[in-house]
Amino acid sequence: MGTGRLTGRLTGRRDQEATVPEPSTARGSAGSTAPGTSGAPGTSTGGSAGTGTGTGTGAPRSLAEALRARDDAALSALLHARPDLLSPVPGDITQLATRAGTRASVVRALEHLDRFTLQTAEALAVAPDPCPYPVLESLLTGGEDERARAALPRAVAALRDQALVWGDEDRLRLVRTARELLAPSAQRPSPTGLGPTVAEATAGMSPTRVQEIVAAAGLPATHDPVSAVTALTRLFTDPERMSALLDEAPAEAHQVLGRLVWGPPYGEVTPNPTPPVRWLRDRGLLLPATARTVVLPREVALHLRGGLAHRDTAPVPPPVPAHREHRPQAVDANAAGQALAALSTVEELVKSWEHAGPPVLRAGGLSVRDLKRAAVTLDVSEPQAAFWVELAYATGLLASDGEADERYAPTPAFDDWCELAPPERWSALVTAWLPATRTAGLVGEQDSKGRTLSALGPELDRSAAPEVRRRVLELLAALPEGAAADPDAVLARLAWERPVRGTSDLRARLARWTLTEAEVLGVTGRGALSGPGRALLAHQDPAPLLAPLLPEPVDHVLLQADLTAVAPGPLRRPLGDTLAVLADVESKGGATVYRFTPGSVRRALDAGHAAADLHAFLKEHSRTPVPQPLTYLIDDVARRHGHLRVGAASAYVRCDDDAMLGEILADKRSAGLGLRRLAPTVLAAQAEPTALLDGLRAMGYAPAAESRTGDVLVSRADAHRAPARTAPVPVPDGPPVPDDTLLGAAVRAIRAGDAAATAVRKEPASAAGASASVVPGELPRTSAAETLATVQAAALTGSAVWIGYVNADGAASQRVIAPVRVEGGFVTGYDHTADEVRTYALHRITGVAELAEDHI
Repeated sequence: MGTGRLTGRLTGRRDQEATVPEPSTARGSAGSTAPGTSGAPGTSTGGSAGTGTGTGTGAPRSLAEALRARDDAALSALLHARPDLLSPVPGDITQLATRAGTRASVVRALEHLDRFTLQTAEALAVAPDPCPYPVLESLLTGGEDERARAALPRAVAALRDQALVWGDEDRLRLVRTARELLAPSAQRPSPTGLGPTVAEATAGMSPTRVQEIVAAAGLPATHDPVSAVTALTRLFTDPERMSALLDEAPAEAHQVLGRLVWGPPYGEVTPNPTPPVRWLRDRGLLLPATARTVVLPREVALHLRGGLAHRDTAPVPPPVPAHREHRPQAVDANAAGQALAALSTVEELVKSWEHAGPPVLRAGGLSVRDLKRAAVTLDVSEPQAAFWVELAYATGLLASDGEADERYAPTPAFDDWCELAPPERWSALVTAWLPATRTAGLVGEQDSKGRTLSALGPELDRSAAPEVRRRVLELLAALPEGAAADPDAVLARLAWERPVRGTSDLRARLARWTLTEAEVLGVTGRGALSGPGRALLAHQDPAPLLAPLLPEPVDHVLLQADLTAVAPGPLRRPLGDTLAVLADVESKGGATVYRFTPGSVRRALDAGHAAADLHAFLKEHSRTPVPQPLTYLIDDVARRHGHLRVGAASAYVRCDDDAMLGEILADKRSAGLGLRRLAPTVLAAQAEPTALLDGLRAMGYAPAAESRTGDVLVSRADAHRAPARTAPVPVPDGPPVPDDTLLGAAVRAIRAGDAAATAVRKEPASAAGASASVVPGELPRTSAAETLATVQAAALTGSAVWIGYVNADGAASQRVIAPVRVEGGFVTGYDHTADEVRTYALHRITGVAELAEDHI
């Protein structure tokens, strides 16, 4: 447009608050007529608990009345869908309606709406209040979208079930809090892309300026600004007159309107705008928002949009079709291989922390350096290492030991886990993974305070993780067996189901992590849900389905001349444990390859194995002859092992070969050990025995540790175990969903409290000195003498009375009771509210009133 022209620049960023969903961005048509409404849409306040008016016989006048008209099943459904309303159980329907309209509860309810239901609520937020159903339908369908028209009744019913909408079909009302959250404002643009109404945009404008706009639009002058705004609103909502006005606009003006019509509706102007912008501003088609910005009024935008609240609606969820298809047997076989690899990885990780686990950071968690070491040990990337560490922690196999020098170590549960059969061990892992709220994918990112999130540290819990994991697996389970879904299709479906900004972003990341984690665990194979994965999703034990897919453990290896041993399958535990000490794992896969080295053989000798024992072990468990190079390696290391003896002096070196000791003293590399000769066969050292052993080994010698009695000391360290600890408890995503028993009790309590609150009381006596005060919705107030006399009279006549009562915790309630006995400062009677006989202290009764004759 050039200098001075409207730039269409946003005056503010889209709201990042979780309650405001992303606006639609697909294209739509403009220029057709807006819905036939009169007045300024959305200018009246929305209904809320205890407010609002209705017309027609039986029409609810408030949300409380609408909830009171529901049956018990519908009330239970509301409490099940919004469990936060039960904390604590409302005393009556009015309290329930009030709580349902609070900001925190409404925000949570909006977060659980699907895209089209949320779009329906957004349309109601910019519609007249109350809104007839045909007007809402026009805002969402434009009279042409049949899919939206077919889906609208479901969306309205969902909003009504969630107590976000109430009223008859001809007077639909969005609760006031939801309207405030979804309606457009300068600080929080609407997801619809609409701006304020004419009435809202001209608020605070001088009467002279309003009259100038009215005159420029071709309307007669009025006597006051209110009638002028009304006349301008009627012009903008009249399709014929509005079309005639736009026909007079310059071509460039239509381009300006086209840039603002789908939002954002705000644009920046210079003090000297171009003629097209001035033409629009003079006629009120653009109204000033600030000194440098203008806004497109809602009525004008609706006319240009053809009456549509959204550029594009999503009445049906996007499909998740089969992207690739495999044989179910191939999927299960692939998943079984991944399951075996997962068991091996977790076991290797935990065993690597048996003797000297990594220290716990002061703020909690694992340091970056220790995470890198774990990644090297497992031969995986650091994000994968973080996942395995968190999985072992979630299963209860790892914990901090609680010592002064706190470190991570295996728990006693790890020993029990190792004794299980592979299918049971895998079942323990995946049943801990599915409901876990700790999210390994966040490791390495920063929290809101700029601190790096560490593995096993705090701030990794995301309460939405279990629901997202289960939902991803459910989408995969809906496909034919062996079929894999396109990850983008899964993400699109999840975004439709929970479209709220902030919530949808996190859910997308959780879904991607779920697909990756399910694959490496063996819950899925080649992207398709496996048979054991389907059992896990159905709350069944997956171990029986996995067992036939796993190979039987073998009791032998194949020794090769290149100093390697090949395990053709998973090894039985005694064989696997011994071989893990005698050799190093070189590669994993369908077959595990072990390599024998001087260091690994020395490790076995240090653990107390003699050379003869090692030869016998290999001969017993090898299906091939023991290669001569391996025999020579064991004998050579054993011959040198223990030739030098190290003990505590601080430390000493003892050797029968004094020439060797002289060679050590002459070696420059021994200078740091502080060696000196005490005798022809003994050297003393300033270093500790462990450091002396390491130093001599680094020089190429093979010393052995010596006990106080001169015997070779077996240097195998005892496995360290943390105290028994329970696995971390998942963080709930809001209040727990109530069961049927709690729902039934809550509904009965609410109904009973409502009956007491709405019971018709007899008018108090008008005689002088009467202190009774019965105000609807408030506790009665009577003197102690009047209270005692009334309940005594009711006990004699067997009638019921209405009392206000404050318990020992200070909680006030209203009850209908039939007194039976009054003595000792207490009244005992049948409580119609609780449906049982109870006793109440007279001094806690705030007041009492008799019930009307037709309510006794």
